[in-house]
Amino acid sequence: MALLKNIVHEQIVRLKDLVSVAPGQIVSKTLVQNKSVSVTLFAFAQGEEISSHDSEGDALVTVFEGVGRFTIHGTDHILKEGESIVMPATLPHAIQAVEDCKWMLTVVF
Repeated sequence: MALLKNIVHEQIVRLKDLVSVAPGQIVSKTLVQNKSVSVTLFAFAQGEEISSHDSEGDALVTVFEGVGRFTIHGTDHILKEGESIVMPATLPHAIQAVEDCKWMLTVVF
């Protein structure tokens, strides 16, 4: 049984190409979901957002394309292509696409 899903095995892929921005939407694709780790790809259209919430695990964000605002415990962080940040477990965080944005979320529980 494959642990990674929704991704072709034994082929080179560009993760940012596995999700597409859709106007007025948030698109997601889960690659791994288990009790230890969750890996999800996201594509946010400009202006789309997820309101403040928290997580039981540390969350590593890596932006592949575009610009996103990642608010962690009330502090805004603007991330661009190639940049990453950790959103610590239990701290409230929110996400908004400053422009169309593709990114990966890896949560370690």
